[in-house]
Amino acid sequence: RASIMTGKYPTTVGITDWIPGAGGKNRPLITPEDIHELPLAEVTFPEVLNDAGYKTFFAGKWHLGNEGFFPEDQGFDINRGGNHKGSPPGGYFSPYKNPRLTDGAEGEYLTDRLAEESVQFIEAHTNSAPAELFLLYLSFYTVHTPIQAKKDLIEKYDNKLKSSPADPSPDSRDEHGNTTRLKQTNTAYASMVQSMDEAVGKVLQRIKKLGIEDNTIIFFMSDNGGLSTKPSKVNLCPTSNLPLRAGKGWLYEGGIREPMIIKWPGVTKPGSTCPQPVTSTDFYPTILDILDLPPRPDQHKDGVSLVPLLKGAADLPREAIYWHYPHYHGSGSRLGGAIRAGDYKLIEFFEDNTVELYNLKDDLGEQHDLAKKMPEKVAKLKKMLHQWRKATNAKMPRPNPNYRPE
Repeated sequence: RASIMTGKYPTTVGITDWIPGAGGKNRPLITPEDIHELPLAEVTFPEVLNDAGYKTFFAGKWHLGNEGFFPEDQGFDINRGGNHKGSPPGGYFSPYKNPRLTDGAEGEYLTDRLAEESVQFIEAHTNSAPAELFLLYLSFYTVHTPIQAKKDLIEKYDNKLKSSPADPSPDSRDEHGNTTRLKQTNTAYASMVQSMDEAVGKVLQRIKKLGIEDNTIIFFMSDNGGLSTKPSKVNLCPTSNLPLRAGKGWLYEGGIREPMIIKWPGVTKPGSTCPQPVTSTDFYPTILDILDLPPRPDQHKDGVSLVPLLKGAADLPREAIYWHYPHYHGSGSRLGGAIRAGDYKLIEFFEDNTVELYNLKDDLGEQHDLAKKMPEKVAKLKKMLHQWRKATNAKMPRPNPNYRPE
């Protein structure tokens, strides 16, 4: 979320973990301290659009700071539901216990409510005289714990599961001493996904009905892979990311590869795909480029405009994409960093200083570690990763002198 707002890597901003983080004392490493809010000194892309005459609206999950650092403090004219919590304070059914969202009727579903708030904003600013330029930033809490869904949808997927043929394949597998779910059989999770799909559809249909579809640009992306891996072998996580390895919190593709769609009417071709990897730092410069607003290279220093790709180019002027996660996580993930350059991805783990290397073109599931077979490639990517960490002032964990193995 911080990288989308700022166009900077989390290492550059100083927020590399979820706020406030997992904590824990008896660990092999002492993890670096994060800041717990997006600094007001950052010029967010909503601030730039607001200054350019756009009405700006935020709905849903913010999780970038408490009072004084809410969406309305970072460039948004209107905030519906954005607060310091990472999951919905009162769950997915009203009453929401949300300081930035009034309660609805008893039983109202949060995902539906956020879509309705968004539709009302679009209508108000489209039907105004004259019609206003607007930015709608809809950040669903769905799909996130707690896993709470509508009863009728759960019943639908329960029946679908019961009528499906038995699958003799394993339900889970080991992941560095943790457990990864291999089958998507959680009917409540499936129900939540459907509710989100329907909510997205409601917004898109209203845009079409209002006659603004041809001059409305749409970005759609998830913030991380599904929660599929955790230490316990009992009560598996709610979803599977197969054929990708592991899930949320991990540096394998199950944690960092997400669905993404950009619709730019008259430019992008419906149904077309692009194999070039991109990342959330790219949103900021791309949006300014699309809207013919002056770039702010000192602000979105870690992103590049995706406009060339959207217009059909094969690649971007970028050598690699980087990740840095020096924190412990509830998924049991290993502290580390990663670099993606071309088809190759190298992961460096901080507790034991080991590395793994994968060719994602040939091995999307990351089952064949090439590190020992390709020492020159490892050395090159590892050097690039270390140089990037230095350039972005990435904070590193340090050994814990009081650690005692249990």
